[in-house]
Amino acid sequence: MNNAVPRKKSFLQREGVRSVIASLICILGGIIFGFIVLAILAAVNEKIPFSQAFVGIFTVLSGPFSAGSGELIVEEFGNMLFQSTPLIMTGLSVALAFKTGLFNIGAPGQYLMGAMGTMLVALSIPTESVPAWIVWILALLAGTACGVIWGAIPGFFKAKFNVNEVLVCIMTNWIAGNIVSWVFQNSRYINVADTKMNFLSKTSSNGVATLGSGEMLGSSSMDISIFIASAIAVVLYIVLNKTTFGYELRACGFNKHASKYAGMNEKRNIVLSMAIAGGLAACGAALWCLNGTTDFKWEAYQALPSDGFNGIPAALLASNNPIGVIFSSVFLKYLVMGGSNLGAYTSFNDQVPNLITAVIIYFSGSAKLIKELLARRKKRIAEEAKKPVGKPEMLKADADTPDKGGDKQ
Repeated sequence: MNNAVPRKKSFLQREGVRSVIASLICILGGIIFGFIVLAILAAVNEKIPFSQAFVGIFTVLSGPFSAGSGELIVEEFGNMLFQSTPLIMTGLSVALAFKTGLFNIGAPGQYLMGAMGTMLVALSIPTESVPAWIVWILALLAGTACGVIWGAIPGFFKAKFNVNEVLVCIMTNWIAGNIVSWVFQNSRYINVADTKMNFLSKTSSNGVATLGSGEMLGSSSMDISIFIASAIAVVLYIVLNKTTFGYELRACGFNKHASKYAGMNEKRNIVLSMAIAGGLAACGAALWCLNGTTDFKWEAYQALPSDGFNGIPAALLASNNPIGVIFSSVFLKYLVMGGSNLGAYTSFNDQVPNLITAVIIYFSGSAKLIKELLARRKKRIAEEAKKPVGKPEMLKADADTPDKGGDKQ
């Protein structure tokens, strides 16, 4: 009977550890590259002292804490958490699709459709006859449902006709932009009162706003949406890792042919995965619009929402871990907040912080590669450790030497 105790996994053999190390390497690489950019700009511009390169990178890394006074720090910190909410949701949308072997680049279109459904319900139902909190829930559900339907479209074409989901997602992005623009063109919901002709009225104009908006952290826009998004991330992690349904989705992502052979309905899983991903992205838009302090740009066909695309690096930086998406999304918005204060302390223009953030985002695309390199390195070390120690000549001599003590009693 083999009573050997199973060996514990070493440090680098753990999946989570490799993911964290890979993400930290990407972040560090982006920060170093960002500093090099600042140093080059300071070197070629006589009006910018070289010391400002150090001040600049420190300001970016300080995030909202570089705002100045304590009151401004609290406000920017709250705004950072609120602005992280839609990024968390689009990051979860992309991460879920990645887990099932799909690339959901359609999050911007799903985001737009979710915002459209949310705004239509939130601004159409009079709160005089229906309580505002019921309108809020109905608007959230309507927006999420629009995203589910829009996300199911590329999933259907992928499952039924094996059409690449990236192509369908790109098309549905721009179709969504034109639909949104067409629906709200010349509508009564345009924010004429504030002369913002490209934006819709805020949901607070109809008495609809998220609980805690403008009250939780000073005068910031923070509300309970950040907690809702975090709870959804935890639930998604449990579903993917602790349920049969989640196992089937991940199995389909590893090998859809093997999952079909095992009796799983791989076509249904593909459609469901994209539908849920679409609902997550749309829910992020709904939480953003229902804050009550934000307005939605209806003329969306000219530019797709950036948070839809930024969900991709948020997912990659977190190695598609739903819990990790929370931290990666907050970190990306943290850098944006720090970059917005760069002009107050240095002579760099407003585009420099966007450049540094973009570099870190691009570096995040290498997280999976770095993770695989760490795994290969650990495997190589383990294989070398199994090899016998000593010179080949000595090992051969030992093998040829007869065992003289074998016949002793």
